[in-house]
Amino acid sequence: MNTNNKASLNALVIALGGFLFGFDIAVISGTTAALETLFQLSKFELGFTVAIALIGTIIGTTIIGKPSDKFGRRKTLQALALIFTVAAIGSSASMNWGMLLFFRFIQGLIVGGISVVVPMYIAEISPAKIRGKLVAFNQFNVVTAILVAYLSNYFIAKLISPDSWRTMIAVEAVPAFIFFLLLFKVPASPRWLLLKNQKQEAKDVFRHLGFEDPELEVNQIIDSLNEDHSKSSTNLFSSEHSFPVICTILIAMFNQLAGINAIIYYAPRIFELTGLTANAALLQSIAIGGTNLLFTLLALFLIDRVGRRTLLMVGSVGMIVFLSLISHAFYQSSFNGYSVMVYLIGFIAFFAISQGAVLWVFISEIFPNKVRSKGQALGSFTHWVMAALVSWTFPVVTNSPAIGGGAIFAFFAFMMVLHFIFAWKVIPETKGKSLEQIQLELTEKRNKKQ
Repeated sequence: MNTNNKASLNALVIALGGFLFGFDIAVISGTTAALETLFQLSKFELGFTVAIALIGTIIGTTIIGKPSDKFGRRKTLQALALIFTVAAIGSSASMNWGMLLFFRFIQGLIVGGISVVVPMYIAEISPAKIRGKLVAFNQFNVVTAILVAYLSNYFIAKLISPDSWRTMIAVEAVPAFIFFLLLFKVPASPRWLLLKNQKQEAKDVFRHLGFEDPELEVNQIIDSLNEDHSKSSTNLFSSEHSFPVICTILIAMFNQLAGINAIIYYAPRIFELTGLTANAALLQSIAIGGTNLLFTLLALFLIDRVGRRTLLMVGSVGMIVFLSLISHAFYQSSFNGYSVMVYLIGFIAFFAISQGAVLWVFISEIFPNKVRSKGQALGSFTHWVMAALVSWTFPVVTNSPAIGGGAIFAFFAFMMVLHFIFAWKVIPETKGKSLEQIQLELTEKRNKKQ
């Protein structure tokens, strides 16, 4: 089996972590109405019920770096998968609101850890020429899981009553345990092994993955690490890391300021606001999930061909158009036919081929080996802080007579104008370059400015 196939198979297994990530963020959308009624929640409390997992996710991103660097990417993911399995069962069995909040918080912690470790792990085992596609497997699994969660919610709601929400959440334990078992088949990250001075083991991994010259790969990484040790700070927020830090914070913020998680979490509620029945709203949510999956699959074929920066710019233009149309529909209360569904599908398509695919790829590439786990954690932390803010406030804002859906979607559209400028003027192209080569070019660029 050649290098591409072996690396792809291992990346697919690691990317199953993205499936847990995606399933968890989408499954809650089918439970909100039942939870609101069962636990007699206000709109604020409902928003908090959704956001508590995101609060856990934020904390998870900040604490996962050290265990990932100490115990390795694989062992860390196995521990996360087991804990997630238990927490999913606990959430589904919750007898009161407080118990549900506790287990949803734990699930959030795990998702936060996964969102840091998975893209970094894949990037560290991938050949440069297909790294974008392999890291994007993670996002592909995220959106596959979102669609599966929507389908699961729809059929469970039709077949199981009452308390169908418990089954919706309990289903999460199945992929989590499968992920735990499959990780036994994946090798350790060779770059992590070299950080631990395990040169022969790293060489064996490159050989196992089918790299043509394992010795050369190892020596290039060692040279990069030696350069890091002699000239580079381990402080992520030092001046020499300022460019990747700024890029990471901004790309992660813009990802959520597009409104994607508000739409994923609250798709059925958005459709209900346009006058659809709950059942029809769940069904149209499946169309959203299917579009997300289809265009993420397209992005897998484009990201290493046209590049990260071009996809971001094209996606920005499409999102501006469709978010503006959604905003106009809400301002005019023009919900005839399937117009809002068509606009949402258009938005999802352009998001999926751009920000959805590029975000985790770019963050996994832009930092030096020595601070990659910290940089990945920073990106995930920023992403999930913004996701929590958007998802918590979205139901409050859209139900506010003073603001409403028109204003919030107009705000998302304006943010995508700023995102286009950022991608055009600031983002560097990283396609086809080794992780070490990217750092060399960034260092040369920084030296020229000094």
